[in-house]
Amino acid sequence: MKLVECVPNFSEGKDLAIIEKITDEIESVEGVKLLDVDPGKDTNRTVVTFVGTPGEVVEAAFKAIKKASEIIDMSKHKGEHPRMGATDVCPFVPVKDMTIEECNKLAEDLGKRVGEELNIPVYLYEYSAKKEDRKNLADIRKGEYEALEEKLKKDSFKPDFGPAVFNSKSGATAIGCREFLVAYNININSKDKKKAHDIALTIREKGKAKRNEKGEIERDANGKSIKVKGLLKNCKAIGWYIEDYGVAQISMNLTNANITPPHIAFETVCDEALKSGVRVTGSELVGLIPKKSIIEAGRYFLEKQGKSTGIPEKDIIFIAVKSMGLDELSEFDPKKKIIEYAYEVEENKLVTMTIKEFNDELSSESPAPGGGSVAALNGALAASLTAMVTNLTHSKKGYEKHFGRMKEIGDIAQNLKDDMLNIIDADTDSFNALMNAMKLPKKTDEQKKIRNNAIQDATKDATMVPYRTIEIISGMMDIISETAFNGNQNSISDAGVAAINAYAGAESAFMNVLINLNNIEDNAFADELRLKAKNLLAEIKTKTDDIKKTVYNAIG
Repeated sequence: MKLVECVPNFSEGKDLAIIEKITDEIESVEGVKLLDVDPGKDTNRTVVTFVGTPGEVVEAAFKAIKKASEIIDMSKHKGEHPRMGATDVCPFVPVKDMTIEECNKLAEDLGKRVGEELNIPVYLYEYSAKKEDRKNLADIRKGEYEALEEKLKKDSFKPDFGPAVFNSKSGATAIGCREFLVAYNININSKDKKKAHDIALTIREKGKAKRNEKGEIERDANGKSIKVKGLLKNCKAIGWYIEDYGVAQISMNLTNANITPPHIAFETVCDEALKSGVRVTGSELVGLIPKKSIIEAGRYFLEKQGKSTGIPEKDIIFIAVKSMGLDELSEFDPKKKIIEYAYEVEENKLVTMTIKEFNDELSSESPAPGGGSVAALNGALAASLTAMVTNLTHSKKGYEKHFGRMKEIGDIAQNLKDDMLNIIDADTDSFNALMNAMKLPKKTDEQKKIRNNAIQDATKDATMVPYRTIEIISGMMDIISETAFNGNQNSISDAGVAAINAYAGAESAFMNVLINLNNIEDNAFADELRLKAKNLLAEIKTKTDDIKKTVYNAIG
């Protein structure tokens, strides 16, 4: 599922009733989840964070901007934070399976609609900017709301969308795509704000003033201070003292976590702290973080320990949290702090059931879950066993030459396991979608046509789910084979069981593909998929037999 985050900033931070009316609009859109609402009285500004699928996020953003334009009057607004509109800025951030280019398209679609339907001047910024001088939000916002009327008279300030006319009530809005910004604070065992700030100046990208042996700032021929470049790119940082916690912190905004991820910032601060005679005691995340960043951190620290990274996701996250002390000042709840987890709706998901609950549900009179979900479960079990063998091989004496490859296979197997677990629910969801299509009205010829098309589309979708199971298992067989040949020979039987379960899952999925194809009217689609599935199954059978032969030869 593609996920995108949207973080609009509204020019109201005092009247909670106004803020609630705006967030109500966001929550009215299905497929969108409101994650955070952060009002500021002094700034008179509220930062709202929500996430969802692309189309739904654009719809929610438009509804929020529209509501803000109706209930916020910029001609009466005062606040400490720079601003130029009722909705001052509305960035899109790629979270899962989204590219910058796709987010740029969302920004353009929203900007066009806001400009045309709400008559608000819209400026594209950051990655979405069409002009070099509009990449930096501060350049667009220069002079703020009070300067808009005159600026809009200039051709150079013509908006990307909407009229070049001053909208006294709503002002103007900047819309664009940016990287995920991670707000991250690192604690030191001191109350000394100066020590924290000195570390902040050393690590931030902007750097600090160069000083001579006497401690005096060195200047160039024009009298400007000479800067020493900071250690971390895409990092803004300051040092401060937090009275509530009784510790000094290095507070950072990591504006591109792909370039400077939190764990690298943490390690860098640890090194600089020791040079200053203090030590890092822990850290905290302000707001949410993408799962990718926390997983990378966990893997980084596992590798430093010489441990395998092919372990369950929750265990990798645990290592990240403990290694960076993310729970020092307050609880770190992955379901609240990791953006993908915060978005997930776990209720009634098959994968969250106990084994007994799943089997009870499976044995009931309901046709779903059924064979497709069981096929995916077999695939998940095969991947899990494969990962287990790699973990029992990694760091085991006598298998040193295979450590690197076993680590790679373990990571692959964990990902395949998660893919298979997702299909357990996807298979049931696709069946339910087909049942819903069959419930459509069929009184008139037009209704019958619509219903039949919906049934055919849903049947194709329901067929592709078990076919995807076969595809994934096909890609799994080679790594199972490698674990049987090169893995810990005390666990070779587990590799054999993995192969048997994999084939069982593939053939079970094949049966589900065939029964669904019988109901598809598109013969070309059916014939092509039937042949592809049959060929994949034959390859899986051959590899399964080879693995079983290897295992039986080894164990007698």
